[in-house]
Amino acid sequence: MKCPFCSNDNTRVIDSRPADENNSIRRRRQCDDCGKRFTTYEKIETIPLIVIKKDNNREQYDRSKIEGGVLRACHKRPVSAKAISELIESVETDLFNREEKEISSSVIGEIVMRKLQELDAVAYVRFASVYREFKDVNTFMEELKKMLDK
Repeated sequence: MKCPFCSNDNTRVIDSRPADENNSIRRRRQCDDCGKRFTTYEKIETIPLIVIKKDNNREQYDRSKIEGGVLRACHKRPVSAKAISELIESVETDLFNREEKEISSSVIGEIVMRKLQELDAVAYVRFASVYREFKDVNTFMEELKKMLDK
């Protein structure tokens, strides 16, 4: 890290601590040449994620859309807020680990459904009925049969 005072390349870290609710690291550095101290922040670089919708329109990823769908699916179910939060974090981890700049909404939906199926069967069926646009009772029953066969 280059010293902002004398532009020397030799600086050393003298203290590190978490900052910004553990989303970054604050580092105190000291220049080996002039002896002055300065602070830097280190933060994970995230890839901006674009979602490709069913109609091929593109929009920026929005966590609140996943939260809304999962909350509606889990409404009046014995699922804790912590479990819902962990599910959403897990979905986001899967999405960002793909290291893709664009991802289709269908892939996101499938990830959410897989995780909901592990969490609560009724919430899964609720989410699937909206996501897969069940047209009638027969499609609903087919999905239930698939779930029961597993």
